[in-house]
Amino acid sequence: MEYIVDPRVDDYINALPDWQQAICHELRDLVHAADAEVVETIKRTDRPYFVLLGNICALLAAKDHVNLFLYDGAMVPDPEHIITAGHDNVTARTVAFRQGETVNAAALTDMLKCIIANNRAGGWRKMKSGR
Repeated sequence: MEYIVDPRVDDYINALPDWQQAICHELRDLVHAADAEVVETIKRTDRPYFVLLGNICALLAAKDHVNLFLYDGAMVPDPEHIITAGHDNVTARTVAFRQGETVNAAALTDMLKCIIANNRAGGWRKMKSGR
């Protein structure tokens, strides 16, 4: 799949160890595949974000894993239990990926599409208030 890349996101990913680069590239591809209008950018100085009418998700590499922060993840079903943290957070959730783990692409894609649909509907604040 082809999409417009932000060279700053490339810089972030290319500075990581090989195994984290591979995970980040796979996640990046999945996010863009969820909707052709997704845009990648950098926020908070150096964090890769994926946006479409609001934040969808963000990447953050840690020492022993890569986090994918799902915005409005609290409104998204997780029938395959891929969420690893943030269960008490009102809006965001985290999926952590460690070296050697397989990304559940189908489940993650379903979640990303749901977040994008929520953004297109006005985002969680509008949806919660019923406006």
